[in-house]
Amino acid sequence: MPEPIRILIVDDHAVVRKGLAMVLRLEADLEVVGEAENGRVGLETAKRLQPDIILVDLIMPEMDGQEMALALRKSNPRIKVVMLTGTEVDDRVFDLVAAGIEGYVLKNIEPAELVRAIHAVIHGEAYLHPNVMKKVLARMQTQPARPVSLTPREHEVLEWMATSNTYRQIAMQLSVSEETIRSHAKNILEKMKQPNRAQAVLAALRLGLIEIQKT
Repeated sequence: MPEPIRILIVDDHAVVRKGLAMVLRLEADLEVVGEAENGRVGLETAKRLQPDIILVDLIMPEMDGQEMALALRKSNPRIKVVMLTGTEVDDRVFDLVAAGIEGYVLKNIEPAELVRAIHAVIHGEAYLHPNVMKKVLARMQTQPARPVSLTPREHEVLEWMATSNTYRQIAMQLSVSEETIRSHAKNILEKMKQPNRAQAVLAALRLGLIEIQKT
């Protein structure tokens, strides 16, 4: 049996931390290894516990989620980060996406979808809540576009990348191996000059290469 995904929760509201921990502990493959009340304590705790992934509240006292995530990206890039925020999408999301932060979810996300986001991020993918994607896309539309030439198969894979399906699930849909899908995804990222799946999808939407239709 594989080792569980080790999670650290960083939020200044104890009730949020406890609620998240309670929900996540219902999953057999997830283990909440610690909690922290702000970014400063979160960094110290992450260094000590070495979790696989950290759920980080964006707005906190002393050191907020953005500062913590960017510091963690430099000091320990192995640890994945999923940002948590309220119903409003903060403008800081642009810097976080540019820095390669893997996930960005709203606190009103359904528990099952949060678990899905964690699994996606831990497998090297990115997860952006649809509201976040819309806001980032609107900002990107003001930037100059560059032409991109994709093969028909790459275009098909890119369309699937715009859904919440994991690479394994995409492979099943297209009746190929997960390794083949990851190879196509790598080529797509290189051609589009984007660092991760989320940014490639946003760029493709801005360029009119794809539309989000599949689920």
